[in-house]
Amino acid sequence: MKTYKTINRLFLFCLSLCMVSIYCFAQDGGNMVLPKPQLDKGRPLMQVLKDRKSTRVFSPEKLTPQDLSNILWAGFGINRPETNGRTAPSAMNEQEIDVYVTLPEGLYLYDAKNNLLKKINNKDIRALTGNQGFVKDAGANIVFVADYSRTKNGDHNDQKLYAVADAAFISENMYLYCASEGFATVVRAYINKPELAKAMGLKPVQEIIFAQTIGYKVK
Repeated sequence: MKTYKTINRLFLFCLSLCMVSIYCFAQDGGNMVLPKPQLDKGRPLMQVLKDRKSTRVFSPEKLTPQDLSNILWAGFGINRPETNGRTAPSAMNEQEIDVYVTLPEGLYLYDAKNNLLKKINNKDIRALTGNQGFVKDAGANIVFVADYSRTKNGDHNDQKLYAVADAAFISENMYLYCASEGFATVVRAYINKPELAKAMGLKPVQEIIFAQTIGYKVK
């Protein structure tokens, strides 16, 4: 009898965890509501820098909602809500970089203020985010897109330079989080950008800067 009660309690406990996970990754008109980022995670910076590297072999396992939330917040989340300050700098605070996330479920746009992924479409376009074979099966591919309608300073050459630098800051934040928590990641520019931009439904004022693959390591 005691064994049965113990198994029953374990079942109810596991069920409750599943329900919490489903709730945190709830669909809101197609959007994905993310759990709060875990700001108490992470290892000392110098150890993380020692372990930072690019990896081109990925597990096909899907990233959990919590891991997605942590990665995206580390990259370009809001760390000063009173001013909407972000974890990565941007030139003259124009915040022209949008962070798109390609998942098996579709294409999403990261909404840092509301901590959710806005649904763009239901297509799995991971294979279009790069010409390397591993991109189509990895947990997620992040696409950094500059929206030049937000840039008011300098000519287009200046704006392009700022956009590349700003996207690189976000990418490096994600690199450091991945090194801290043992994820595989690599930043990439070998992309058919016109084809990907069409699949993403981008406007003429938007430009793909580069992409980054993130996933679990192969065990």
